[in-house]
Amino acid sequence: MSTDKEGIKALAAKGQIIEAAKDAIKDPYILEFLNLKEHYQYFESDLGNELINKLEHFLLELGKGFTFVARQKRITFDEKHFHIDLVFYNRLLRSFVLIDLKIGELTHEDIGQMQMYVNYYDRFVKTEEENKTIGIILCRDKSETLVEITLPEDNKQIFASRYQTILPSKEELQKLLSEQQEE
Repeated sequence: MSTDKEGIKALAAKGQIIEAAKDAIKDPYILEFLNLKEHYQYFESDLGNELINKLEHFLLELGKGFTFVARQKRITFDEKHFHIDLVFYNRLLRSFVLIDLKIGELTHEDIGQMQMYVNYYDRFVKTEEENKTIGIILCRDKSETLVEITLPEDNKQIFASRYQTILPSKEELQKLLSEQQEE
């Protein structure tokens, strides 16, 4: 029924083709495997600990080609220390993927912090053969407008993705699908 029959056949034969960072980034991520209660108060460290404890499940949720590099990776400049929550490498994209965990709503400060991490990795860690570093801010909620206005128009490196600790109900999924069809 698709108007792009050749594209559908190629997708069925090869799976998802990853050509750009945005092709590997999901939104939302479903973290139901962590077994965190929906209205349970937890900290970013709790979220990080649970993700590491269930790393295999998290890697499967991230998608193809991801390998784990570090947790709470410390970077230092001007005698100040910063900690990146999770560092991965994607073999297919040939780039580092930095993940910052936020338990609340995304702020412009969070985006600026991730931009700093990505710039650091691009300037001091990645090699010339590797592609630009990708940053994912994994947050409970986000404003698309805030993300769009805070990041440069040609942004291809930093992404804000929501996470959910439980799958949405059938009614919520139907509402989401009808909203997307209206767009």
